[in-house]
Amino acid sequence: MVFNRLKKALKKFVDNVTEVVASKTLSEEDLEPILEELVISLAESDVAFEVAEEIANRLRERLVGKKVPRFSDARQVVVDALRDALVEILSRGYRRLDLVEEARRRSPDNPLRIVFFGVNGVGKTTTIAKFAYMFRRSGITPVIVAADTFRAGAQEQLRRHAEKLGVPFIGGRYGADPASVVYDGIEYARARGYRVVLADTAGRMHTDTDLMEELRKIVRVAKPDYKALVVDALTGNDAVEQAKFFDEAVGIDFIVLTKVDADVKGGTAISVAAVTGKPILFVGTGQGYEDLEPFEPRRYAEKILQGIK
Repeated sequence: MVFNRLKKALKKFVDNVTEVVASKTLSEEDLEPILEELVISLAESDVAFEVAEEIANRLRERLVGKKVPRFSDARQVVVDALRDALVEILSRGYRRLDLVEEARRRSPDNPLRIVFFGVNGVGKTTTIAKFAYMFRRSGITPVIVAADTFRAGAQEQLRRHAEKLGVPFIGGRYGADPASVVYDGIEYARARGYRVVLADTAGRMHTDTDLMEELRKIVRVAKPDYKALVVDALTGNDAVEQAKFFDEAVGIDFIVLTKVDADVKGGTAISVAAVTGKPILFVGTGQGYEDLEPFEPRRYAEKILQGIK
């Protein structure tokens, strides 16, 4: 994970506050110009402005009136305050979720159903393949369903992944009703005892009214256990807008953040978690099937702060 711009902003904040708090009790007057600069720097690092202000408020609560005891590490005090603020933001709505274990507990006639949403280009197809690999590696064979009957090549891409992974694939002719394709996929899984169904959906622009109606119908038919939104870390605040829109349109249960390994700015995860209140549960860290990691707020905050101490 790169996060160069975010790390630079946070390091400057730590440097500035450490210089003050090491010599006297920190007053709001001392802290205010440093926090104002931090908010601007965070916004330039893809942190939504309202989230940047929330981080500043949390730091103000923790640091104003702070006096570092003699022989204590002033810098560590500031870093700890920053880490706690980030963890609180990233933990919004967070819960641990063991999808593999949940699938194991399912009866064959009631497969675990996960429907994936997201605009074109965010890495949704690759993410579904990564989920299939995660289940397959644990001894559970999922069924991949390609319900994007609109975009040329969408079904072929997923079919190739399914063949490489050795898992069943259900598709439909182009122009077919996507909800009926998902229904067929679920019935196929039930009839053959597969415990997981992973369904792709069309990824046209999230402002497309017809698409939203199509997705709502898929949800009504599939009755998914989880609605997963895939967003691209490199799109910055547009990822936040996508998350808000999809959540209002169809509801989302968790977020998968892709391309984290290439994210130079680093603020998208903080913004998506804070603004939507929906948990980020997985992050994509590369193009390989194995490059899908469970998201853990404290560990993610530590990676952001790595090298700042």
